[in-house]
Amino acid sequence: MSDFPSPFFRWRPHPWHGLEVGPEPPRRVHAFIEICPFDMVKYEVDKATGYLRVDRSVRSSSQHPTLYGFVPRTYCGDRVGKLMEQASCGDGDPLDICVITERPISKTEIILNARVVGGLPMCDNGEADDKIIAVIEDDPLWAKIDDLSELPPALIDRLMHYFLTYKYVPGKEHQVSIGNPYGYEHAKVVIEAAIQDYRDHFGGE
Repeated sequence: MSDFPSPFFRWRPHPWHGLEVGPEPPRRVHAFIEICPFDMVKYEVDKATGYLRVDRSVRSSSQHPTLYGFVPRTYCGDRVGKLMEQASCGDGDPLDICVITERPISKTEIILNARVVGGLPMCDNGEADDKIIAVIEDDPLWAKIDDLSELPPALIDRLMHYFLTYKYVPGKEHQVSIGNPYGYEHAKVVIEAAIQDYRDHFGGE
């Protein structure tokens, strides 16, 4: 039997556990994309297999304003939960990330390098569910953005509106709230906490 050549993976790596956090976290991270702006269905990585699973149809008419996925080898646990005053804990998922790009990207299950600029402090049913905001690295329009304050306010408004409405179900009490958007300095703290939460929960260096 022949050996697989390095660094070839004999089996597909799990996108949450088998990929690296990124080249220079917390500023430059990897993003595994689950949803693109053309999707009207909520896809989410199946935690057991690493493949995309249909989570639910989105009831609202909103489409996601950006690419959406998560940062590998992060976990929203106790440290992330303590950073949000109204949250009792983290949501137990990898850290979500929204990636802005000038060119439309319609594919999902892709990996990209993202430059972190800020985030949204979303609380979902009492759990911290931060949405990190980043720009795709080397993007001709957005690559030089360093902080959320440099982005058009209308784009942040769209992201906030999407996350405030995408779980809306008529007749049920709304459980989602979003505080004031934050810039890179706080996003850095959230990402570092999520990396440490992952190490505490799953082990590793």
